Amino acid sequence: MEGEKGPVCVTGGTGFIGSWLIMKLLDHGYTVRTTVRLNPEHKKDLTFLTSLPGASERLKIFNADLSNPESFSAAIEGCIGVFHVATPVWEPEETLAKKSVDGAIGILKICLGSKTVKRVIYTSSATAVGVNGKDLEGMDESFWSDIDSINALQARGGSYMISKTLTERAVLEFSEKHGLEVVTLIPSVVVGPFICPKFAGSVEFILELVSGMFCF
Repeated sequence: MEGEKGPVCVTGGTGFIGSWLIMKLLDHGYTVRTTVRLNPEHKKDLTFLTSLPGASERLKIFNADLSNPESFSAAIEGCIGVFHVATPVWEPEETLAKKSVDGAIGILKICLGSKTVKRVIYTSSATAVGVNGKDLEGMDESFWSDIDSINALQARGGSYMISKTLTERAVLEFSEKHGLEVVTLIPSVVVGPFICPKFAGSVEFILELVSGMFCF
């Protein structure tokens, strides 16, 4: 995508990573489309996005939900790249992984059918590779978290760890099968200045460790 300035799509634009991506893409001259999940009963204040430099000319916001992957079609149409950041977190354990996997694969199918998307960047998590009950000195692309090891931890957020593991594996399998270029990123603890008004999950985790609410 070097030399081209969009449009590109960022799913999950109201989150910590998504909002930073939007700001940086706008800074670099890209036309950006982002998706948010809107609730008619609880309207979101999106001025933290719409007030970003360049947003009035080059940012368009779409309503989409991972429960309905087709809802991302309008945002992705005509884009040269997609940053898939949106992910369910506080969902019932029995539905979280399915929603994450089905949503991601649905988005990849839209990208494949678009004929314009050249690359998809999927934001995974270090929890997708680092939980397997073994002491390791190094890891590569062949390493994955073990579902049984995650369940054995009985940790808060275990269902999220499982969903990220299963989703990244599914995304890479789809990429290999269909020839769609996909890059996965596996951030661990994400901290820094806020653009969005809500805490990043990593920040909440650190605060819980400091306050003694959670032990790891």
